[in-house]
Amino acid sequence: MKNILVVGGAGYIGSYMCKYLAKKGYNPIVLDNLVYGHRQAVGWGPFIKASMADSKLLKSIFTEYRVEAVMHFAAFCYVGESVLEPGKYYRNNVANTLNLLEVMIENNVKSFIFSSSCATYGEPIEIPITERHPQNPITPYGRSKLMVEQILKDFSNAYGLKYVSLRYFNAAGADPDGEVGEDHRPETHLISLVLQTALGQRERINIFGDNYPTKDGTCIRDYVHIADLAQAHLLALERLMNGMQEGEYNLGNGDGFSVKEVIEVALNVTGRAIASKVTKRRPGDPAVLIGSSKKIIKELGWKPQFADLSTIIETAWKWHKSHPEGW
Repeated sequence: MKNILVVGGAGYIGSYMCKYLAKKGYNPIVLDNLVYGHRQAVGWGPFIKASMADSKLLKSIFTEYRVEAVMHFAAFCYVGESVLEPGKYYRNNVANTLNLLEVMIENNVKSFIFSSSCATYGEPIEIPITERHPQNPITPYGRSKLMVEQILKDFSNAYGLKYVSLRYFNAAGADPDGEVGEDHRPETHLISLVLQTALGQRERINIFGDNYPTKDGTCIRDYVHIADLAQAHLLALERLMNGMQEGEYNLGNGDGFSVKEVIEVALNVTGRAIASKVTKRRPGDPAVLIGSSKKIIKELGWKPQFADLSTIIETAWKWHKSHPEGW
């Protein structure tokens, strides 16, 4: 079994990635400092509680295990917090990632899969957003992701690092088996907030503006299921292991759903009341964010299995009902 170091493997997406890797015959080695991750989410492969900043420990991992590749899910990802605490984001998302990359090169591990973000694009100038769209991030979070992408290119040129950057749109849903799901504290993702409202854990869901130039006046976003994200990561990993070139790919649904549509579908899925209230717009919220995934579909053969909004919400509802308090 090939050892894959999964940094941030106790988090929402990283933990499901570990399950998916194990199912496909790989051995995930989980590194997570549990700042936002959950020890209970680690059910596949050995677990090491540590930070990417710990060079000594990182070196010991590469010495103990024959690591074939590294997958990175360890970024801090609260956009609003990044504006208030940029140092925290640059330190973890950039400096600590740089430290990890340097230890990788020292140990001749040169395959790296990076969870990047559509936040690197900034305000959209065209919809759907393709990989050719200018990258002009408007928050420290988005800038931190772009900085790492630029570092990866430089490390590729200088040291022969092979990488794939996967630019997520809105990760959503839960493990279809119900074993892994979303437990962010605080929670900021719309679908989870809506389902928490259905469970009676929140009084209502706030709709930030209903006068956008969209079909129902509310913002439209592109949601991609975590199982489809995991499939894309494995395709990217096997691309590198087969000696193919590095690259950047969007990961989105190719379609968008409005806030009101999400609430309506959740009503149908849960059969429960979901109170909502329209409040003022949030600064910087684009009316529509939809990504094109044509490149990864064409070049890597990505085939999303959970693109339907009802299916995405059904898997998330299964998780939230069985884990009402999270992990």
